[in-house]
Amino acid sequence: MKVCIIVDDNSGFTPEEVKKEGISCLKMPIVIDGEEFFQYINIDEKTYFEKLEGGSHITTSQPAIGEVMELWRSLLKEYDEVVHIPMSSGLSNTCDTTIALARDKEFADKVFVVDNHRISITLKPAVKDAKTLIAKGKSGREIKEILEKTAYDSSIYITCNTLKYLKKGGRITPAAALVGEALHIKPVMTIKGGKLDKYKKSVGLNSAKKVMIEAIKNDLETKFKDVPREDLELSFAYTKDRDVCEKFAKEATKILGFKSYKYLNPLSFSLSTHIGPGVLAIALTKLIK
Repeated sequence: MKVCIIVDDNSGFTPEEVKKEGISCLKMPIVIDGEEFFQYINIDEKTYFEKLEGGSHITTSQPAIGEVMELWRSLLKEYDEVVHIPMSSGLSNTCDTTIALARDKEFADKVFVVDNHRISITLKPAVKDAKTLIAKGKSGREIKEILEKTAYDSSIYITCNTLKYLKKGGRITPAAALVGEALHIKPVMTIKGGKLDKYKKSVGLNSAKKVMIEAIKNDLETKFKDVPREDLELSFAYTKDRDVCEKFAKEATKILGFKSYKYLNPLSFSLSTHIGPGVLAIALTKLIK
């Protein structure tokens, strides 16, 4: 069986990485002041953040159903099965939409949509796991079942530089945002049950970084205590400020006792729209062997 893997932009894969990994990527649209854009195609990072911070009206959207179906059809001409791993169903309706589409007679038993409850630097290892399973001769159905069973073999912690965008998205109240900004509150959040959830409050970025490192340290001592270090990937993500994230990654990697980290990736424009610039994230993921 020839099995193909599909992700979307929110996986964090660049076009170059997509080509190198031999996978396919579904483009996620963003709408800026009524005009549709696609990351890596018709808008660059500098322009995007200028518009985001400049007050442009930006919304995110799902890929058109027709585009999804056409991508599946084109891949099924070359492959026997497709394993589609979108961002967590708890963060977008895209997952539920593609699961429903895959039930269509045309795609049933050919396209397997995985609700992996992951995103960005935790979703990337899921692709590596899928490739490992393909190499072992697993079918699309088996890969879906295994990836969903191991979905929570990862941890991710995120801090925001500003509460403005969480307020705009309705995740916190205007009053809470006002007080938080005045007190320099930097919330540390985690993805729990596939959804973004609060983890702990901190005051200032340095405090937030310490909280995230301690959270990963705790996971190493509890959740992953019996997992060899070589079976774990430590990764980092950011919005806009790569230098800040790179410095944090070096500090955290040393403190946590890892030889190196795996990924240091920008979050997609779709994600940045909802959390803003200056975001830092750290993740730990167990790989399938």
